[in-house]
Amino acid sequence: MNNNTLNTQFKKISMIGLGYIGLPTATLFASKKCHVLGIDVVPSVVDTINQGKIHIVEPELDILVHQAVNNGYLKAALTPEPADVFLIAVPTPFKAGYKPDLIYIQSAAESIAPVLTKGNLVILESTSPVGATEQLEQWLATARSDLSFPSQAGETADIQIAYCPERVLPGKVVQELVDNDRIIGGLSNKATQMATELYKIFVQGNCIATNARTAEMCKLTENSFRDVNIAFANELSMICDELDINVWELIHLANRHPRVNILQPGAGVGGHCIAVDPWFIVDKTPDKARLIRTAREVNDFKPEWVLDKVKAAIFDALKHDSNRSISDIKVACLGLAFKPDIDDLRESPAVAIVQKITQLGCQVLAVEPNIDVLPTKLTLKNLNLVTLEDVLKNADVVCILVKHGGFIQAVLDIQKHNSVIDAVGLFA
Repeated sequence: MNNNTLNTQFKKISMIGLGYIGLPTATLFASKKCHVLGIDVVPSVVDTINQGKIHIVEPELDILVHQAVNNGYLKAALTPEPADVFLIAVPTPFKAGYKPDLIYIQSAAESIAPVLTKGNLVILESTSPVGATEQLEQWLATARSDLSFPSQAGETADIQIAYCPERVLPGKVVQELVDNDRIIGGLSNKATQMATELYKIFVQGNCIATNARTAEMCKLTENSFRDVNIAFANELSMICDELDINVWELIHLANRHPRVNILQPGAGVGGHCIAVDPWFIVDKTPDKARLIRTAREVNDFKPEWVLDKVKAAIFDALKHDSNRSISDIKVACLGLAFKPDIDDLRESPAVAIVQKITQLGCQVLAVEPNIDVLPTKLTLKNLNLVTLEDVLKNADVVCILVKHGGFIQAVLDIQKHNSVIDAVGLFA
């Protein structure tokens, strides 16, 4: 089926949520001359996009958004309007006890329910616990008893519903949305078919059909697999530190084995996916998901281990100058994002470490080249956002938390500092 046929079927697409996934996805549909209305609850986000600008850091996206808005194919608003298809890409955090919190999905469902019409397709893209797509259907059916849904009418339902998770790497979102395979699980065969036809508008990878529950579990499985492997590397780094072994050299040597591929340790695990998704599996099957739970606990502990290293370095600095108090000590933290060369601070272990360092009473100098202003949770009186040059001149302790490209370029200058904690292998 060619794009002209697809564009006729889906004359208007609505994207609910214009964040790190929603905005790039909406923009790629718009780049194929689909009329897209993006919905977000933050007025500044809506205003920024309608000016042809972006509110996040993502290569290529700024140019595509500018073109899509100027050409009249992409528009943002605060409230939904009637459309042919609604895609939902909103956060799915966890709450107390690591329980999935679907409040944003529920709010999205309630916002689009009044404008649904017969023949619509609704697709959930948010990373979600198994059963979330069925819960979405229930919310919509409750709000619109005048319409039929797949659990009632199957292939002949008025509204078709499917699940299709994103599988992208921050910093390469545009490229990977186009090139990567998509797993598509409908609540009916017709929903799966309709969603497949929709994504083929811009997706060059394969669109692979399954059911909604398997598609939901597939995304959780992918991220849990990565979390377990990262946990092995992080646990190894703590073991090697205790045994006085250079973990970076060890991993390099072990990976020379043809069937060994150990990942690189870090300050923890962050981002909205890997740091969250495994808990969705644990919540559903707590007695079975023992390895997945342990990996999460190892990775959640790694920031505490880094913090202990910082405390030791502060104590050492005070020991060498009895005239100074802890309020005189300056600790530099290099990096706040959850991974290199992006501005995304969600679930970032670096942010958690910085917050706890400020509680020690010392002065904290944060270097994050991808943001201009500290987020609200980091607007603390003893925390300042500074440049790397300032840090190297003034800090007593330097803690490397993210392996940004700019830090790699300045590695020789950083190495000259006499008190450095390298949590990410910058010097490896």
